[in-house]
Amino acid sequence: MTEIKDKSIQLFLDELASKSPTPGGGSVAALMGAQGAALLSMVCNLTIGKPQYAEVEPQMRELLAKAEILRAELTALVKADVEVFGRLMATYGQAKETDEEKAARSEAIQAVLKEATEVPLACARACHEVMVLSEIAATHGNLGVISDAGVAVMAAYSGLKSAALNVHINTGCLKDEVYAQAKVAELAEVLAGADARAEAVFAKVKGKL
Repeated sequence: MTEIKDKSIQLFLDELASKSPTPGGGSVAALMGAQGAALLSMVCNLTIGKPQYAEVEPQMRELLAKAEILRAELTALVKADVEVFGRLMATYGQAKETDEEKAARSEAIQAVLKEATEVPLACARACHEVMVLSEIAATHGNLGVISDAGVAVMAAYSGLKSAALNVHINTGCLKDEVYAQAKVAELAEVLAGADARAEAVFAKVKGKL
């Protein structure tokens, strides 16, 4: 079976639009973040080696390395979201005729729901990091492609907010309230300042156009 990351854009969009529940919003959130990271790499690659940007080349090389790590992480999360949702659907399909089966099914569902919470939370963290790096790209990047640093931050911001919705829908189904509240609190820390950061980077980029 072809991995989701190896499919054409058209096929991915066709599957996204179909009745199949996967790929869904979680995969899209990760993909948006990965696209943001890829754009950062492009800005770096078009800045590095240019004589007029020699002073910032060390920073841009460091930025490129970090962006590529995040791109790989977020690309993997596109697949991870599909896989964990598949496991969740499988647990819902478990037998529930006897009390023992019902208990086992409920326990399995709750366990996978926790996994399903961790995936978008990881996506949110990675998207946040892409946003942070976008500010560096917007400050030091090649002016010829500076608009792409702005697109990068907006893509990552969309991925972050989208991942947040997936964290909330999963924690809302958890019976372990302590765990759920802890994950919502972690998410709140990641989201803190995201709106202002997105607007600041957008404004910085627009000011250079």
